[in-house]
Amino acid sequence: MADIFVIVEHRQGEAREISFQALWKANDLSKKMNAPVTAIVMGGKEEPFVPEIASRADKVIVIENESLRNFTPDLYLGILQSLIQENRPFITLVGHTPWGMDLGPSLSVRTGYPVATDCVDVLIENDRPKVVRQVYSGKLFQKMSFKESEGYLITLRAGAFPSDRAGQYKGEVIRKDVPAGLPEVRRQFVAFEESSAGAIDITQADLLVSVGRGICEQENVALVQELADLMGGVLSCSRPVVDKNWLPKFHQVGTSGKSVKPKVYFALGISGAFQHVAGITGAGTIIAVNKDKKAPIFRVAHYGVVDDLFKVVEALKGKLKK
Repeated sequence: MADIFVIVEHRQGEAREISFQALWKANDLSKKMNAPVTAIVMGGKEEPFVPEIASRADKVIVIENESLRNFTPDLYLGILQSLIQENRPFITLVGHTPWGMDLGPSLSVRTGYPVATDCVDVLIENDRPKVVRQVYSGKLFQKMSFKESEGYLITLRAGAFPSDRAGQYKGEVIRKDVPAGLPEVRRQFVAFEESSAGAIDITQADLLVSVGRGICEQENVALVQELADLMGGVLSCSRPVVDKNWLPKFHQVGTSGKSVKPKVYFALGISGAFQHVAGITGAGTIIAVNKDKKAPIFRVAHYGVVDDLFKVVEALKGKLKK
């Protein structure tokens, strides 16, 4: 069986969490298919995360050049096209991130391999992959098959899989230079612009009390802030609250905000769109309050309350003030 490729995403000398999640899924597929896992690292000289990647794969192909230290789509695309054409992997996995959204469709055009994006699971049925995706804002799951092909390209949703090490590996590290004859690079990396640090760091909180669209009005945010203070927690929120300028950006949890790992995550009036859920996969205990019993947040919550969030907030405040 041909290899399973995993494209390793990295930033400023660190492998991103989505890379470890993709490697976990690749190892899961490897056991079912008896296929080796090959990680693809395109980066600068002596990237420090390569040994960690090698402990999670059968083989690591490292393309080293200082021009690759930061993501340059045109250059990365040319290298991946060359590697895929040379090695003919059966499945190529990459995160559904700006990297994957840029590379996946373009690789499909160049290689002729079909692509499925934003997948929450990958299955093997009759020696061919099928993928699971969410539709209608996460309310339904659909299983999709590919047309028959020599290889398949799949982008994986962040947070859909664990990032734990799946097995013990001492992967062979093969270092290569950038292939000759690549097309001219039309886009170049300029610089990273870090978002300004806020008054609080929600990533360090043990207890987060988070509000979503269900808070209804900006004036109601203060009610939940009071609850968070009484509980000894930190206030956070979903994207709609930031979009309405009810709370600053540094309070936001999710793919366009911050990923958090509190011991307790209290979700009030949050529907549970996948972008938000991806940011709380590391939470120890998730407690959700929502009037809609079909809200997607209840799929990931350990405890759920179907009720008006304001009733729950006032009841909790009453108990805590005694």
